[in-house]
Amino acid sequence: MDKLRYISGYPEPVRAQVQQLISQNKLADYLLEKYPKVHEVKSSKALYAYIFALKNQFMRKSGPLSKVIYDDKLDVLHQALGLHSLVVRAQGTKLKAKNEIRIAAVFKTAPIEFLHMISVHELAHLKEKQHNKAFYKLCEYMEPNYQQLEFDTRLYMIYLESFGELYTRKFL
Repeated sequence: MDKLRYISGYPEPVRAQVQQLISQNKLADYLLEKYPKVHEVKSSKALYAYIFALKNQFMRKSGPLSKVIYDDKLDVLHQALGLHSLVVRAQGTKLKAKNEIRIAAVFKTAPIEFLHMISVHELAHLKEKQHNKAFYKLCEYMEPNYQQLEFDTRLYMIYLESFGELYTRKFL
């Protein structure tokens, strides 16, 4: 499996730098220096409160959130970091829509910056369904450092896939 698949869309010089960090066994040092601690948002209830506060800060007029959870079934290494879904149910002659956000459980032990980036990403889907220019503009409105955090989260995923857990009990 290609260890660099998470950054396959990046220019070759960037991929070469990341490969060099891996070869020199310095990827962990890079990540731990920039993001030394994990967050305290451990439960789905706390995650809901965290994302709800972000939504109220930046997207007050968007539809309500019906569910926000850490999802143990989301396989971050093969699928997605998080999912936003719009569940529509017919009840009589009315359609009821519910917005749900699911974040991969692996991000329970990650830096708050990564959780923040993923939360912003999923919230942006409330307004913009596609990954287009308007979507990324909204992400950058909510998190000005969005692009760098997305890249570093990809590096974190490379580390997880290649070496396993980065933040051991001593960081918790």
